[in-house]
Amino acid sequence: MARIAGIDIPREKRVEIALTYIYGIGLTRSQNILAQAGVNPDIRVKDLNDGDVQKLRAATESFTLEGDLRRQEGMALKRLQDIGCLRGRRHRMSLPVRGQRTRTNARTRRGSRKTVAGRKK
Repeated sequence: MARIAGIDIPREKRVEIALTYIYGIGLTRSQNILAQAGVNPDIRVKDLNDGDVQKLRAATESFTLEGDLRRQEGMALKRLQDIGCLRGRRHRMSLPVRGQRTRTNARTRRGSRKTVAGRKK
């Protein structure tokens, strides 16, 4: 099983897609990493030899991935909340941050409906 950046990537998928299971790697970055490492993107993870896996590990070392990236994003949100700016307050209240309406919609962010007594449409 191939383990890159502390993540076991799926064995049955193509390498190009399997790399996207690592937090911080999307399809474009995955393609760039494969080109840099000189690995064919069409082969399956189970068919990679140890040399290819080592090349992929070396190519991903230059990026901030997984735990470090999650920590970095968390610190950015914490900074916004600490300084009390609008974006930070909206994050703290679990409301949409980028100006979307909340009277209707915003169900993903606010969660399922809660019935309020005495309120009619």
